[in-house]
Amino acid sequence: MMLRDKIAAVQHEIWSHWMKYLFSICVAYPGGGLLIHPAKVMWWRRLMNTKYADLTPNEQRSDLEQADKVIKVLGADDWEEGARLWSK
Repeated sequence: MMLRDKIAAVQHEIWSHWMKYLFSICVAYPGGGLLIHPAKVMWWRRLMNTKYADLTPNEQRSDLEQADKVIKVLGADDWEEGARLWSK
C-alpha cells in the first residue's frame, strides 16, 4: 500500500471512530435522525474555533493521540524520529 493510502486509511479510522462516538451520544429519532445535546454543540463549537496552541493540555491530548497514529504510519515511533525521517 502506498504511503498516501496508509495515511488516508488512518485518517478514515480516526473519522470513523469520531462518528461512532458522536452517534453514540445523540438522541436517535425514528427515520434515522439524530439530536446532539446542546451542551456538546457549545463545547465542540468552542473547540473548533480555538487554535490547537490555545487548547488546554488536556484538550490537546486527543489531537496528540491522533497525530501519533499518523506518525506510526510514517514509520516513526515518535515525533522526533518522524521529523528526522522527513528532514532527509
